[in-house]
Amino acid sequence: MKNSLLAGVSFFAVAALAWGGSVRGEYVEARTADVYTGACFANGEVNLVGDLAVFGWRIDKGVWQGVNLDGLSVVGAVKAGATLGDRYHTAFPVRSILIVDQRASAEQRLALKSFAQRMSNDLLQDIVRVEYQPISLTFEGGNLHSAAATLVAGTLAKIQTRALEGGDHICHNEEVWYPPLTELDHAMPAFTLANEYHGEGLNTTWSTPPNRSSFVGSFQYRD
Repeated sequence: MKNSLLAGVSFFAVAALAWGGSVRGEYVEARTADVYTGACFANGEVNLVGDLAVFGWRIDKGVWQGVNLDGLSVVGAVKAGATLGDRYHTAFPVRSILIVDQRASAEQRLALKSFAQRMSNDLLQDIVRVEYQPISLTFEGGNLHSAAATLVAGTLAKIQTRALEGGDHICHNEEVWYPPLTELDHAMPAFTLANEYHGEGLNTTWSTPPNRSSFVGSFQYRD
């Protein structure tokens, strides 16, 4: 009886380790509405724009569901029913595309999908298409805390950002109006130089003009 109990405890301990995860890395997102803005601009945009977004994670080191994901990346592109992050109205339903690092093995692809779904606050629950592309996320000067980042997901999606500057403050009453679409240890709003999606599945593509619609940050997650 004692041995059976110990065996059961060991089984559940091993299962918890196998399905848990501990990952850290960098993240960038770009939306089609300003995330750093004043109330007058935000109220003028809500439910008119901001229903589209590209976001991606680069895992520097980590294990998810027992699978090593060191150096791999995953990107989502979404089309929501309303402005993402609106405090008063839901953005759902949300259709999404998942772009998985083409270097990943079959096992790693499944783990990356699970990781992205967990981290995206349900935005990647209705995935209508999965693509496998080369993905890179780089930072100006190699500084991981720089707001100048470039995410490229094959031929399908691109984000390019820079730090906010004095000239980006239009009403001089700006604040972070919408939070990031994922939980981050460190996050800073950034100016979007490129926010593009050219794939299939969302019944739309986009390439937005420069605006204050990005976040750059880092994450460390333990399940």
